[in-house]
Amino acid sequence: MRRQLANALLFQAGWFICVLSGDSLWLLLAVAILIAHLRWIGRWADEGRMIVGIASIGITLDSFLHWLGVFQFQQVSLLIPFWLMLLWALLATTLRHCLAWTARPWWLACALGALCGPLSYYAGGRLAGVTFAYGTGPTLVGLGLLWGMLLPLLHVLARPAPQAPQPAIGD
Repeated sequence: MRRQLANALLFQAGWFICVLSGDSLWLLLAVAILIAHLRWIGRWADEGRMIVGIASIGITLDSFLHWLGVFQFQQVSLLIPFWLMLLWALLATTLRHCLAWTARPWWLACALGALCGPLSYYAGGRLAGVTFAYGTGPTLVGLGLLWGMLLPLLHVLARPAPQAPQPAIGD
């Protein structure tokens, strides 16, 4: 329980750092949070591929939405800003820990994704100066539909790989 609480607090601190600092040196604190997670809560050997994979999916998805004009950032770039990339890695750290309870039943992940995903984008966008080119309402509805499907998928991808049975001594 303490690890889950620590994971939630680290994620929330990282979320605020990413959203409020932009692409500044303050992001080193968010990197330190990611390292702290891997040192005290998870392990790179257990979660590294999952974190990189989920962050890659999120970066690709948000970059595509940015390319479509859904998100408009202050700087012009083909990809999303680094702070948002790092936020995806931080989100991945929560899926096996403080957000693990949202994985089952699957409809719970759908409902929470549809509600909390858009709220996070809305709050983060307001704090970071990101604008929604198609308007706030339509963008949040679209994000709700997207995250209603995305969070259950992320939970499937975050499942630990089954362990191969160890051969008995003498086999």
